[in-house]
Amino acid sequence: MQTTFSDKQLQDPAIKRSNEILRSCVHCGFCTATCPTYQVLGDELDSPRGRIYLIKDMLENKRVPDETTVKHIDRCLSCLACMTTCPSGVHYMHLVDHAREYIEDNYKRPFSDRALRWILAQILPYPMRFRWALIGAKLGRPFRFLMPDARLRAMLDMAPKHIPPVSRNDDPQSFAPKGPHQKRVALMTGCAQKALNTDINDATIRLLTRLGCEVVVAEGAGCCGALTHHMGKSRESHTAAAANIKAWTREMDGDGLDAIVINTSGCGTTVKDYGHMFRNDALAEDAQRVSAVAMDISELLMQLDLPTADDTGLTVAYHAACSLQHGQKIKTYPKDLLKRAGFTVVEPADSHLCCGSAGTYNLMQPEISAQLKQRKVRTLEAKKPDVIAAGNIGCMMQIGSGTSIPIVHTVELLDWVTGGPEPRGLRRGDGVDLNVPILR
Repeated sequence: MQTTFSDKQLQDPAIKRSNEILRSCVHCGFCTATCPTYQVLGDELDSPRGRIYLIKDMLENKRVPDETTVKHIDRCLSCLACMTTCPSGVHYMHLVDHAREYIEDNYKRPFSDRALRWILAQILPYPMRFRWALIGAKLGRPFRFLMPDARLRAMLDMAPKHIPPVSRNDDPQSFAPKGPHQKRVALMTGCAQKALNTDINDATIRLLTRLGCEVVVAEGAGCCGALTHHMGKSRESHTAAAANIKAWTREMDGDGLDAIVINTSGCGTTVKDYGHMFRNDALAEDAQRVSAVAMDISELLMQLDLPTADDTGLTVAYHAACSLQHGQKIKTYPKDLLKRAGFTVVEPADSHLCCGSAGTYNLMQPEISAQLKQRKVRTLEAKKPDVIAAGNIGCMMQIGSGTSIPIVHTVELLDWVTGGPEPRGLRRGDGVDLNVPILR
């Protein structure tokens, strides 16, 4: 794609990067075939190619974003399926992130939009605030019909029936390995996940220590910054990310780290991009060090000696989170691990399409999100699994709200068959054979 940025504009590192990305696009349209919003809406401007044209025009002309441009960019899930499909290697993620930051800085949204985004940015990255908000949502759910805005109704619907107690495992500390020492790793405990489902981090710690890892929860680490990053709120996102970088580099420079392990794939995609986010910052070198050792839990487990099991008798439908399969290009590891642990693994049709969760997307674009959820649930249920497994808390909440089939994190199943407790998430379904042989 030909661009006409001036030399002065190209002195801006963000513009320079976007120019590189725009020039790599050849208008082929392959991205439209795998874009969930284009599949649902059928509008060229709701495809990656259409959004690229809008972004190019906005940035080149230093234009104040108009309502149409903002609407179509807001509708993007950032699922990154287009990046998997693109034969030219267009790095759409960096481009749309820049566009969102530009919109945040140059467009005045309606008051209701500004208020909603401010509330989400002030609550979701902070586990205790989020807990109180979830309690409030549960209390307010009977009055859902009084809410005039579909986004407010979606926020009430988000609250789970059971809000788990705080897990002290999420406090800064170190967990010693149960067997011969293999690795020393830092676990990113996250933010929203600590309020919605504490079982995931607990299972991760049990499994990794059982496999010989010392697991460290670093002092000062918290939200990865993704939630605000994808709203274009770069100041807030960089503040959160910088705290993590400092916390983890202290551990790296102290007793050392073999990996920073992340069990929420949306966070993992962002942490692995810290090197880019801070490329022009004083933390550039440390950010790159952090990104270099960041791993999804499935990547780390593939390096460890996970036992091989006979058939457990359970069929697991594996949901591939977009941030894992498209953002991190990890497609087979979770399935390989589940098969090794004795599960029969099936995949739904169109597994490359997003479930509609996408961070805060299900709260800010509830109508489109609901359509994508229905499609995803329908394809998963068609496989008639005993349980659904996923590697991202957002996907688990989204899909779980639309089906009676139990849904748990992949690591919970692996922890279970290697000696951990039965995942609580399994108890919500009927007909699941819980007599699974435990590996010792």
